[in-house]
Amino acid sequence: MIKIIVVGDALVSSENMEKAAYMLHLNDEIKVEKFEWFSELSKDEFQKKILLIERSGSENIPIPDGILELLPDADYLLVHLAPVSQTMIRAGTNLKMIGVSRGGLENINIQEAAKHNIPVIHVIRNAVPVAEFTLGLILAETRNIAKSHYSIKTGGWEKEFSNAFYKTTLSNLKVGLVGLGNIGKLLVEYLQALNIEVQAYDPFVSEEELMRENITVKKVSLQEIFENSDIVSLHTRLTEETTGMINKDLLFLMKKNAYLINTARAKLINKADLLEVLQNKKIAGAALDVFWTEPIPVNDPFLKLDNVTLTAHIAGDTVDAIARSPYLLKNVMNDYFAAGFSKMIIH
Repeated sequence: MIKIIVVGDALVSSENMEKAAYMLHLNDEIKVEKFEWFSELSKDEFQKKILLIERSGSENIPIPDGILELLPDADYLLVHLAPVSQTMIRAGTNLKMIGVSRGGLENINIQEAAKHNIPVIHVIRNAVPVAEFTLGLILAETRNIAKSHYSIKTGGWEKEFSNAFYKTTLSNLKVGLVGLGNIGKLLVEYLQALNIEVQAYDPFVSEEELMRENITVKKVSLQEIFENSDIVSLHTRLTEETTGMINKDLLFLMKKNAYLINTARAKLINKADLLEVLQNKKIAGAALDVFWTEPIPVNDPFLKLDNVTLTAHIAGDTVDAIARSPYLLKNVMNDYFAAGFSKMIIH
């Protein structure tokens, strides 16, 4: 018998996790044990737990009661946002895989899993919503949609904004993508469908992979992205290496008519450097869905800028994206069982 532990939370129910687990293509009878991680909280209350995970990672955070006693016999552990800590991994002496029904892996101690040769598989549950939202932010910032709305709602009727000298149709602009994961690849398709020239930087995606997925995009260096693009959009993972990678050295390469879009992670960018660039109008503007502190503090200097579009970390927030994520994970795992490999595996 194959034993699977699933951990639900306030956003993904343990019932959906359980149903998905029973649909895994495993060559034996399946037994599922369910646990909860703050499932009783409201969505707003649970947001505090999400922020705790994003700031602190998997360690020194409460884990589900009773899970350590059952982990030694478990073959698979499936979670959404619940932490998978060093203690849990060490207790799971029989674990063959950890499944995560989201793209971010801040809640998983990846290093400890690697030490014990336990692969971690995840899923980009919200690639389509985020790619669509990114396109929306590009339009909102370059064409002043949100700014005009705010002006009217506050009694104004403005027609000229800080980017007045740079307004043009998207087909006249070149977009540079930093990161060619699921979201970046989708955005390539969306942009090219609008006859927009796209270039991309991603040292981990090969030309062979792009050809296999029928994606045609010019790959260039990170420096070229910032030097030559009219719009730079970030879609890379936050790691020790990528934290603060978008700094003054790169931002000062951007053209004066260029825009920076971020729907990935705020800490990819050096906040002080971006603030300086925007305050001094070194670039045309920026659109940000993610922030260094969330919710954004009332005294944050970004709130005073007239050349940014800000949204409250909602790019991936659609009614279906999160709820169906266990079934997306199930599909990715079954594909892995059949093929023996998956680009969604982290070793």
